[in-house]
Parts: sequence; C-alpha cells; structure tokens
Amino acid sequence: MKNPDRQHDVWFVDQILPHEENLKSWLARRFTGLNDLDDIIQESYFKVLKAHASGPIINPRAYLFLTAKNLVLNRFRHFRHEKPPGDDEYQVGEMSDELDDPLEEVTKKEEIQIMIQAIKSLPKRCRQVVTLRKIYGYSLREVAKKLGISVSAVDAQSSIGLRKCAEYYEAYQFRGEK
Repeated sequence: MKNPDRQHDVWFVDQILPHEENLKSWLARRFTGLNDLDDIIQESYFKVLKAHASGPIINPRAYLFLTAKNLVLNRFRHFRHEKPPGDDEYQVGEMSDELDDPLEEVTKKEEIQIMIQAIKSLPKRCRQVVTLRKIYGYSLREVAKKLGISVSAVDAQSSIGLRKCAEYYEAYQFRGEK
C-alpha cells in the first residue's frame, strides 16, 4: 500500500509547484501594487493542499490560480473596509482589468464547460452534494442539514462525485488527444 502523505507530496511537486513562476507573474500583472505576492502564493498552496486532501482536483493549475485570485480579492475587500481614512496605498482601481491572453481564456472556458458536463453526468444526489460542497463551499454538516441526509452520506457522495468527475475529465482529455 502506498503512503498517502508521499502521494500527496508527489502530487504537489508534480501538479502545483511547476506553476509558481507563472502564478507570480500573473498576479503581479493582474494586481499592480500588491506587495505580498509570496504570502498569497503560500496561502494558496495551503488552501489547494487542503482541498486536495478532501478529494481530487480536476484541474490543479486552474484551481491554484483561482484560489490565489480569490485570496487577493479578499485582501483588497478587507483592506477597503479596514484602511484608515486617507490611506491610499492600495487602490482597487489599480487592479488591471486586462484580459488574460486569449488562448488562456478559451482554455478556461472549455475547462469550465467540461466541469459542468462532468457534474451534470452525476446521479442527482451526487450532483447536489458536489455542487453544494465544491461550487458553493458548504461544509459537510451544512450540506447534510440542507439535504436532510447524514454527514457520512455527504462525505461518501462527495468522494464518489469527485472521483466520477475526475474520471469524466480524464476520459475527455484522452478522447481529445486522439
């Protein structure tokens, strides 16, 4: 039997670390005036690893970039509410509105469509659980309460759903390579 911690480490080194420089460049371009890029990246790693521990991530690169973007936006929101009057170090308007390169935009849209199709292919209960857990971010307990099922059922359905979505995505990629 393989060591789960070792598998987790290998996954991180293979699937996440290679994107560090691209992520750093992308964040610097997209959010000018952001001084704590390394902190954002480290916090993104933590969140991605935590998410991976709860189930497979269909597109690790996209998940990493989205996580980092959300962390930055949350910091800007927090700063806007917490900053002292007259402190204009950060301006939300300084964030670049430029679009990512067109190929990246097309790829993202295609991957979102694949993810939507994968979720739609799930049985009803599985689809509900995955949507509430992974799209809306509800906890196991919140989903259990909302759907009127046990926490263990939510956990099982979530694992099954994520596994089936990963299989759907892999099958799609395999078909696309031929």
